[in-house]
Amino acid sequence: MSNPPREIRGSAADLFPTHVLGRPEVRELPPAPANTGKLIGPGIVAAGVGLSSGEFILYPYIASQVGMAFVWAALLGVMTQFFLNMEIERYTLATGETVLTGFSRFWRHWGLVFALMTCFANLWPGWATSSATMLSYIVGGEPRWIAIAMLVVIGLILTLAPVVYVLLERLQMVKVAAVGVLIVIAAFFVITAEDWAAVPQIVTGATIPTELGFALLLGALAFAGAGGGQNLCQSNWIRDKGFAMGQYVPRITSAVTGQPEAAPSTGFVFEPTPENMSRWNRWWRFANWEQLLTFVLITFVTITFTSLLAYSTVFGQEGLANSVAFVQAEGQVLSERVGGWFGGLFWFIGAFSLFGAATGIVDYTARLVADVLRTSYVRQANESRLYFGIVWTLVSIGVVVLLAGVTQPLVLLVISACTGGLMMFIYSGLLILLNRRFLVPEIRPGPGRIAALVWGFLLFGFLSVLTLGQQIPKLWGAG
Repeated sequence: MSNPPREIRGSAADLFPTHVLGRPEVRELPPAPANTGKLIGPGIVAAGVGLSSGEFILYPYIASQVGMAFVWAALLGVMTQFFLNMEIERYTLATGETVLTGFSRFWRHWGLVFALMTCFANLWPGWATSSATMLSYIVGGEPRWIAIAMLVVIGLILTLAPVVYVLLERLQMVKVAAVGVLIVIAAFFVITAEDWAAVPQIVTGATIPTELGFALLLGALAFAGAGGGQNLCQSNWIRDKGFAMGQYVPRITSAVTGQPEAAPSTGFVFEPTPENMSRWNRWWRFANWEQLLTFVLITFVTITFTSLLAYSTVFGQEGLANSVAFVQAEGQVLSERVGGWFGGLFWFIGAFSLFGAATGIVDYTARLVADVLRTSYVRQANESRLYFGIVWTLVSIGVVVLLAGVTQPLVLLVISACTGGLMMFIYSGLLILLNRRFLVPEIRPGPGRIAALVWGFLLFGFLSVLTLGQQIPKLWGAG
């Protein structure tokens, strides 16, 4: 039975300013369950949502051009995001608040800035369109209409799920399992001993193939696995799963099939007593291992095998495009080598993977916006209803864009690339300030974690400047 809420001044709660939001309540840190295996999930969701065009198109395309010599960048990129995700999780584990609520304690509108940037980055329903295009390779039809149907299905899935996070977690687990099946089959039927011999190139032949362009390569390095607003949503996902102080916060449930509850605007903190610190150490160890063994491992293994599959099938083939057309060419080669059944399976799993990514993107965008609105602007509103309203707004915008016949507009794609990098640049710096200022000294990040955030801050800042420098002249010329 949880302790009644109380406010303690001159304690952990006193580290939080009151000029924007109220101080959090002080409660005991819930103990981690004896069977922490039941809590595994947020890292799989992060990996599942992140396994999209980068894993099925970008890294395989690079492998088709230069072999396995750039896959090392995927490990560097995903490890950078691991440390970023863990500092996002640190704040939520300690407070039950999302990291956007934490940022809003510095300045009320920080959360809105990130929410708007996330919306801009996801204006073009590219994942649904790519998924529909891959599905059309199997069943035929016009990808635009298939994509519209997919968007409506995504809206219905997120609306009708009794507890949204549970549905999302199960969907991403099925997606990861399907990709795993593809990897196992490919390992036996497609990848030869000669191809396996190229794997050590990841280390022995590591290089930076500048002939492909720095923007492409740095984008692959920085956004392996996730990127942009998805990292921020790690707060929401671990809170809905019931990690640490997140157990005190209600989950988003369906306005149709569930009982929607309004989440509190502010969170909770615990005093660093010996008992609480023992519990904290257990939670922190578990959260780190959960991310390493799910998000990091699944993402890197998937990138390695999809790159190896591309290397074994289309390496050296001329005229390959860095787009969904690349996957079509790869599937055709697989059909010729193994049989039409495997080419169809490859396209189907790719389409399902991108559909899962599209569902996750709509979910995390709606979560971030609903959380910001509920916390800083419409505090009496019900967060679940806000969430569903935003889901259908995003679906409607995507449908309108597709009905208008817009096909991958250059401006929207550039906005997506630039805003993703810019967001990560900004919040890498804010995370340092947030966790050093508002958390008690016993649980603040140490020098090693701070150094990792500084590295992310510099990497994403450099990437943002480079991307803007290369793309703005193109937009100017196109205009």
